[in-house]
Amino acid sequence: MRARRYAPWWVVLSDILLINASMLLAYWVRYELQWFRDISYYHPVSVYARFGLLFTVLMLLAFQVDRVYQQWRGCSWLDQVYRIINATAKSVVVMLAITFALQPLQYSRLLLGEAGIIAIILLALSRAVQNGVEGWLRARGIGVDRVIIVGAGEVGRTVMRTIVARPELGYQIVGFVDDNPDKGSTDIGRFKALGPLRNLSRLIEEEVVDEVIITLPWMYHRKIMSIVRECERRQVSARIVPDLFQLSLSHVDVDDLGGVPLIGVREVGFGRGALLIKRGMDVVGAVIGLTLGAPLLALIALAIRLDSPGPIVFRQTRVGREGRHFEMYKFRSMREGAEEELERLRELSESDGPIFKMRDDPRMTRVGRFLRRTSLDELPQLWNVLRGEMSLVGPRPPLPVEVSRYMEWHKRRLEVRPGMTGLWQVSGRSLLSFDDMVLLDIYYIENWSLWLDFKILLRTVPKVLFGKGAY
Repeated sequence: MRARRYAPWWVVLSDILLINASMLLAYWVRYELQWFRDISYYHPVSVYARFGLLFTVLMLLAFQVDRVYQQWRGCSWLDQVYRIINATAKSVVVMLAITFALQPLQYSRLLLGEAGIIAIILLALSRAVQNGVEGWLRARGIGVDRVIIVGAGEVGRTVMRTIVARPELGYQIVGFVDDNPDKGSTDIGRFKALGPLRNLSRLIEEEVVDEVIITLPWMYHRKIMSIVRECERRQVSARIVPDLFQLSLSHVDVDDLGGVPLIGVREVGFGRGALLIKRGMDVVGAVIGLTLGAPLLALIALAIRLDSPGPIVFRQTRVGREGRHFEMYKFRSMREGAEEELERLRELSESDGPIFKMRDDPRMTRVGRFLRRTSLDELPQLWNVLRGEMSLVGPRPPLPVEVSRYMEWHKRRLEVRPGMTGLWQVSGRSLLSFDDMVLLDIYYIENWSLWLDFKILLRTVPKVLFGKGAY
């Protein structure tokens, strides 16, 4: 179990080989191809062998400092590339300092810089391949940990939405148990309710469970310890998520005072400063999008006009931040009168929640079907972003009728401005269940950062291009 949280040995070995390969390629580029600057002198490759060894040692040390191999599980490709760039920059700077100090005129410093750039490219590509292989294996149940969650309260739901938001962690949740009959008998999205705690021993055997995650309040200390002992008897890993007096885990700030742990409460997600920065990004992004996308917007408007009668832009009342209503704009993708036909089609909805989703909606026009598939019908929402009613990234704005059917915990997604794209759109789009969508939205709210927004925007591009899960 613990070994799965560290990088496998073959990853470390491939890194060593690729780091040395980058030095050889840099030598070929510098002396054979002579890119960037011609040279009249020549050094044999053996002269740089010591630098290849030094570069490898420095990179491995930087990876050790940044805990790259120790925090392998759950680290996204973008985060991995960031660490690779950071480690390479440190290593190249140290090598350049050594050449200046010891042999100021003998070695090509440009070669060392080229080796760093090549190493970043090779290691980034290898991480993409490694992540792809791991993802393919995990999709087939290989290399995943089968988990049961004990407790379906707020802490348990935090664990659930984290696992939904981060499939790269490699957890497959069998389901959850809870003695509360209202919680232990109702599924939450993809997560199955498996009944009360007394079923846990039987479920561990029947479901071949690898790990039990306990999310019970600390007032149930004796029950928690009995679960831990039961897991020990059955040789199953038991992990406890402290509820910290019912605080959400993302509200907790852990520090130390000379080795003494300090636990505090920090502002989560969207503080005043964060809102100003996010708003600035939204305004800049909307202005650039509307300016550069003007020809495309005009072309789409012409296609809609020629395809079917009716307005070019469709307006619809949606619910925004803190329940405020606003008019959302989209390119019209359906024939006139489509709203009046909704009730007749509602029983054909392919969604399991209050939202209406239908893969082959008969109300869509020819152009509208293409716009939906490519998400180009969303472009007019840049005007909503500019007006401050929406954001580039955030939960999707629901209809008032959908909000009226929300459960109480669903309403947390209304705490922030809705967005044109969001975490669930890049995690499965319409293929997800409604509860999974809400879990992802709440995860986004509790874990917001500029880096998270940037990653979501980057992941949106291939989702739009390939149209997977969009209808």
